[in-house]
Amino acid sequence: MKIDINSDMGEGFGPYTIADDAALMAHISSANVACGYHAGDPVIMDRTIRLAKEHGVDLGAHVSFPDRMGFGRRRIDMDLPELEAHVLYQLGALDGLARRAGHRITHMNPHGALGNLASADPATAEALARATLAFDPEIAFCVLPGSALESAAQAEGGRCVRLFLADRAYLANGQLAPRGTPGAVIHDAEQVVERVLRVIKDQQIETLDGPAIPMPVQSILVHSDTEGAVDLATRLQHGITAQGGTITPLSQQA
Repeated sequence: MKIDINSDMGEGFGPYTIADDAALMAHISSANVACGYHAGDPVIMDRTIRLAKEHGVDLGAHVSFPDRMGFGRRRIDMDLPELEAHVLYQLGALDGLARRAGHRITHMNPHGALGNLASADPATAEALARATLAFDPEIAFCVLPGSALESAAQAEGGRCVRLFLADRAYLANGQLAPRGTPGAVIHDAEQVVERVLRVIKDQQIETLDGPAIPMPVQSILVHSDTEGAVDLATRLQHGITAQGGTITPLSQQA
């Protein structure tokens, strides 16, 4: 059983930081790096890429709507060709810095409102898949199982890795429960770890508004800005290996 532990990283700006990326990097196998649209800047991106390279961690592009003030959690309506251009711009920025560091982009994970929209809306998912695979057909997509993005990426010949968000509740339609919904975010670390290990074992998840649904998972996402994220990632690391699993980067998933 190969399981990836990944985290969203580089989400500061200038002198401001919201997570201990350096400490967390030792306990994950893949990193999704903010590309300057919802957070991050060239210096932070460069530093985070080098940390990932140093720790043997896969490098992913955490692309977003251009919404730094709202941390990428607000939907921005735009024409699909415009959206594709914004995605390509972010991939290019991360790739330019990665090349100098001797690293490469292995996957793409859309952030916040863009990720939610791409999971539910086929047209947005298709635009995201087209832009990403035009940039590099080898880049894998981090997707919610059964989502529009999974279908769109596979239709374009892309490779998908099914993602489970450790501290987020799900709805019966397979989408994430909106953050404002009671119970949408799980704060108790012990509960989060128990839930993740149960999902890995049973390949299903209980939902907030209905019955349990299938949840085949290859990668576990730990939000770096969650309080106690380093401790949570460490617990997950130990729990997965105790169950016989191997922590494996996305690029090495079968």
